[in-house]
Amino acid sequence: MKIRSLRSLPVMVMAFMAAASLLTSHAAETPKVGDKAPIFEGKDQDGKTFKLADVVGKKVVLLYFYPKDETPGCTKEACGFRDRISDLKKQNVEVVGVSFDSSESHQKFIANHQLNFPLLADTDGKIAEEYGAKMKDRNMARRVSFLIGLDGKIVHITDKPSAETHLTEMQTAVDGLKKS
Repeated sequence: MKIRSLRSLPVMVMAFMAAASLLTSHAAETPKVGDKAPIFEGKDQDGKTFKLADVVGKKVVLLYFYPKDETPGCTKEACGFRDRISDLKKQNVEVVGVSFDSSESHQKFIANHQLNFPLLADTDGKIAEEYGAKMKDRNMARRVSFLIGLDGKIVHITDKPSAETHLTEMQTAVDGLKKS
């Protein structure tokens, strides 16, 4: 019996690691600016069905994914959208938040911070998966926001951890819609 050379071991290890990384990466890629927004439906904090297809063509949608109700960054982001909602509505923008939290958690979050827009309970992560927003190793969404135009195409994406960056970039993107 011939013993194989140990020189091929690093190549085999690298091949195994490459195959393993393919298996653990998230299934859906994050859509890009210019792509049609994935159409979905989900239940809001009150158990009502929200269908993106019912809104596209009527309103611009600011769809934002966030990790968890009542955490500092997520609260800052939600309250920032709350405080800007009257201006956003004047610009025909509907804000919709999405996390893996339950409807009950969303109800408390909304009550605690007087939020004035729907939060979808994506407890199975299907909406986050469609948008490539699911964290790789955790059962939660990462902070990523999509501005969906009247034509159903994504016109802006903010994919950074800072809540303040999301608020600023989304306002700039919404303001840019008026000029185009």
